[in-house]
Amino acid sequence: MRRGAPSVGDIAGMEAALCQARAGAVLEEVPGGAVVVRDGELVGQAHNEMVHRRDPTAHAELLAIQRALERIESDRLPDATLYVTLEPCAQCVGAIILAKVGRVIFGAYDRRCGMAGSVHDILRHPQLNHRPEVVGGMLADECGTLLKGFFRARRPNSGAAS
Repeated sequence: MRRGAPSVGDIAGMEAALCQARAGAVLEEVPGGAVVVRDGELVGQAHNEMVHRRDPTAHAELLAIQRALERIESDRLPDATLYVTLEPCAQCVGAIILAKVGRVIFGAYDRRCGMAGSVHDILRHPQLNHRPEVVGGMLADECGTLLKGFFRARRPNSGAAS
């Protein structure tokens, strides 16, 4: 999934997503973070808000996309990059496709729910009318460590990583 060395802008985007994830963890949300960057400008950002909103659909990707669309007053993001700390799930992949996000860069792979290559690869399904560029595994160690630490602190005897 990776093509060459990551750009300085892509690393900065992933670091911003990690910052969002850490902010969510402080609020006892699963530490997922996402940012949307368009023309070098951060136009949407979010961390998971499922606990706070009592809404299992309040994923960081979905919220960041919604905020970006509102800010740029559009319903499409073809010239934007979504940076997200964890491989998107089916719900978030659907939002990515519907918003026609141009690029998706994610950190940790999600072997249980990931729909950008782990469980399935919906983002590159040939029958879809939109297929963004996808790069997985960027800052994967940092993203994975954050998630593992969060779950380890809550389930000390289970050995669960995520």
